[in-house]
Amino acid sequence: MHSIVLAAAPHASSGRLVPAALAGIALIVVLITWLKVHPFLSLTLGSLLVGAIAGLPMADTVKSFGKGFGDTASGVGALIALGAMFGKLLADSGGADQIVDTIVGRSGRRTLPWAMALVGALIGLPMFFEIGLVLLMPVIYLVARRSGQSIIAVGIPALAGLSAMHGLVPPHPGPLVAIDALHADLGVTLGLGVLVAVPTVAIAGPLLARFTARWVDVQPPELFATAGDAEGEQDGEGKDGRRRPSFALTLATVLLPVVLMLLKAFADIVLDEGTEAYTVLDNLGTPLIALLIAVVVAMFTLGGAAGMDRSTITATLERSLPPIAGVLLIVAAGGGFKQTLVDTGIGKTIADWVDGSGVSVLLLGWLVAVLIRLATGSATVATVTASGILAPLVTGLGTGDTSLLVLAVGSGSLFFSHVNDAGFWLVKEYFGLSVGQTIKSWSAMETVISVCGLLFVLALNIVI
Repeated sequence: MHSIVLAAAPHASSGRLVPAALAGIALIVVLITWLKVHPFLSLTLGSLLVGAIAGLPMADTVKSFGKGFGDTASGVGALIALGAMFGKLLADSGGADQIVDTIVGRSGRRTLPWAMALVGALIGLPMFFEIGLVLLMPVIYLVARRSGQSIIAVGIPALAGLSAMHGLVPPHPGPLVAIDALHADLGVTLGLGVLVAVPTVAIAGPLLARFTARWVDVQPPELFATAGDAEGEQDGEGKDGRRRPSFALTLATVLLPVVLMLLKAFADIVLDEGTEAYTVLDNLGTPLIALLIAVVVAMFTLGGAAGMDRSTITATLERSLPPIAGVLLIVAAGGGFKQTLVDTGIGKTIADWVDGSGVSVLLLGWLVAVLIRLATGSATVATVTASGILAPLVTGLGTGDTSLLVLAVGSGSLFFSHVNDAGFWLVKEYFGLSVGQTIKSWSAMETVISVCGLLFVLALNIVI
């Protein structure tokens, strides 16, 4: 792990650099929220504006943006692609359905919200939020109808598990970009992310749902009234009548990359560098290798077990990539924006100010991400932008502190989803809610996740 980020010396006075940063962020916010410009273009134009106001020659600005774009794309692009492939195999093979049906089928009325939180977390590990939401919605409808409970009572726990994984645990784009930008150790961040996510999901999911179900009492809409009721699906059959992979096999496959990366973190802490065991675990736990192994294994344990032939598996993998093209461009452009901030020296100026102010770096990271999240509505944009601003602050931070900063930024990126967030409207329409009801349930849940995430990060900072 690299714990030191070299910040460029200020290119101009702070009286010019700070307005440059603020103007760049303001332009990004206006373009995304008001003019509805794609975040990729918004981040690119914001970078050019920052360089221009800071007095950086245009050629150098373009070079800085290109370097950041390329470094970020090479650092996390392949991981995002492999994660998308893994998630698509999990969905198309019926493995995701198997996880859901097994856990929910063994739950009583009282434990059902906790089971739904577990389902959301497991589905959320390998999948992007939007894909996981679409996958879970028929299940949420069906469980609410069969149990006689409000859709909020069973839906909020599932969404809490899904959202917390999205913001706090790699290999999701946000945490991966923050890890790359802040040079954090992925294994340590993954382990601490799980430690933060588990109690956060418990509070923002099943516990909060007891109250949100009273504030918003709605029954499941008719959209998926018969979802999952097909005879075949009750007998272990998935899509197109294919057999589903078993629960144990599916669960083992989902957890495989997580276990490999955690073993790498274990080796870094316990084993001596240079030993054979250390070398093996270090190589297997490298994110690219861990996810690559997981995808290859999933082709057999998920695709093969579901009776998918080679051409079907190939088609599934091919279909997984087009939907993430936009995500990859946004993430890479966020890296370009970060590098522009670093090369103008804005980051060094902010770092110097923080050092003299006594403000907690973790609290500052959370606040910056919160402000960008509220303004743009995008958790990913909030994470990549905040990480770029805070990159110079990790100088001198230890391994654990750097990972906690990643989690603080991730927690802030989830704060109060509202009308400028696509997730807000997805939940509103799927659940059949009014805007007010969505704020009382979904927005409240996102806020609780964000605040609890920060509190648990600060608590861990005391003992690490």
